[in-house]
Amino acid sequence: MAPTRDAASGAVGNAGVTIARIAELAGVSAATVSKVVNGHVEVAADTRALVEGLLREQGYRRQKKVSKAPLVEVLFHELAGTYPVEVVKGVDRVASAHGLTISLSQLEGRHVADRTWIDSVLARRPTGVVAVFSGPTPAQHEQLSRRDIPVVLVDPTGEPAHGVPSVGADNWSGGLAATRHLLELGHRRIAVITGATRMLSGRARLDGYHAAMDSAGVPVDPELVREGHFQIVDGLEHTRQLLRLSDPPTAVVTGNDGEAHGVYQAVYEAGLRIPDDLSVVGFDDLPPAQWMIPALTTIRQPLGDMAATATGMLLDLAHGRPLAQHRLVLSTELIVRASTAAPRR
Repeated sequence: MAPTRDAASGAVGNAGVTIARIAELAGVSAATVSKVVNGHVEVAADTRALVEGLLREQGYRRQKKVSKAPLVEVLFHELAGTYPVEVVKGVDRVASAHGLTISLSQLEGRHVADRTWIDSVLARRPTGVVAVFSGPTPAQHEQLSRRDIPVVLVDPTGEPAHGVPSVGADNWSGGLAATRHLLELGHRRIAVITGATRMLSGRARLDGYHAAMDSAGVPVDPELVREGHFQIVDGLEHTRQLLRLSDPPTAVVTGNDGEAHGVYQAVYEAGLRIPDDLSVVGFDDLPPAQWMIPALTTIRQPLGDMAATATGMLLDLAHGRPLAQHRLVLSTELIVRASTAAPRR
């Protein structure tokens, strides 16, 4: 009897012997049989023994697995600024210790991978994929899963799908801490320039701002809430508008350090000074923050640790080790420097 190949399982059996047939005989799902065939660990021991027995009995032969490259694929929405540098350093901290190299790819500002990306990744056969502020589509996740290429998300743009591992930062607490710091200095006219609120991090940081203002009993003026997209130009343009208000803010919380940079430029253009005329808080604490004039008060997001943690999770999955947690959220920290002070008015 001629052998046939089951494309979904990557295995070879006698004609007519399929994953579906084995699943029917065992009284389990085809997905469970596929996991046993491909060596996944999340199957109960008695079920695994039953399926393995049927595979032998039916003459099902596993195809030799295609070896994977000693490579970690790191996917960014874009390679710009110092944000990706900190992430790559974190990935390399773990990857190099395990003899793995890094391959970088970007989506030119998009947050969802396209067909060109998935085709190139499948051709490279990496050990796994770390997707940063971006990610594969559900269909692409399935393609990678069939090749035993795990994916871990870093700073996910939305709520990760069930079973997709991720590492993020406590964005809500960061937004809360930034705003509380300004409230404790005596500010009440506190503006916020958000990141994109369609993104999980942008929404969470804005929610933290609102929570701090509500807790202090300070009403939020809608004119002081401005939506940006984590870009320098957002801080520049929105601050120009804020400073033209009849009652301008005395302080501003930004979605990231880049937006804070734009705030600095707008304040300089207006002939004003930070923090004398406007206190500013950023988010990320990327290396340039400490060299801005004045040095930027900001929320430290542990990007390197997030990336290193994600890479460790990736290697566990690649070696068939179950994860203790599928979703990890690392703490943020307020770093006080010279860009914040008590209001003069």
